[in-house]
Amino acid sequence: MLQRLPENVSTYGENIDWMFHLIYYVTGITFAVVFALLIAFVIMFRARPGRRAVYTHGNSTMEIAWTIAPAVLLIALGFMSKSQWEAIKLTQPPADVTVRVTGRQFNWIVQYAGPDGNFDSEADNKEAFDELHVPVNKVVHIKLRAKEVIHSLFVPQLRLKQDALPGREITVWFEATKAGEYEMPCAELCGFGHSGMNGKLIVHETEDYEKWVKEQWPS
Repeated sequence: MLQRLPENVSTYGENIDWMFHLIYYVTGITFAVVFALLIAFVIMFRARPGRRAVYTHGNSTMEIAWTIAPAVLLIALGFMSKSQWEAIKLTQPPADVTVRVTGRQFNWIVQYAGPDGNFDSEADNKEAFDELHVPVNKVVHIKLRAKEVIHSLFVPQLRLKQDALPGREITVWFEATKAGEYEMPCAELCGFGHSGMNGKLIVHETEDYEKWVKEQWPS
């Protein structure tokens, strides 16, 4: 399963993958131990001729330990993931490029502010459907919105997933480290056309991105 993760092309993707692998191994080992004990107990305490059931109230010490150990483990994982969460969600590096993406049934509306940097000025704004163009190795801020229902912007290769809520604007960021085209689906069931709500993130090399910008704003 670990080899089936999509390629990481994000600066913070490695940290997310590390947390995923840690949780994967911890839960996997716990499952294996519990399942092995279950099979062992089934065999050891199976019905046998002459054996009678015996009432027992259990072992309080073992029950307390079995409750405390997972709690401590979960708290530790929570503290370990807290630093990753703060680094990605609560602290954002300055943006080199800022775009506005609005989810609607059933498209991503991508809005570029143009040279003046003002999204509310329509003089030089550009708007596209389901296509987001960004440069490689640059910090991109996305001002994420939703029109009617909850959507979720998801780019697996960037390890980026953020819900878009009606009435709110949420800023998310990423820095892609490899040029290419990547799927940008909606990851929140949003209606009968949800399966077709699949945009495309196009990460350009620097020269190609500059060429694309000049094509959009020749002046």
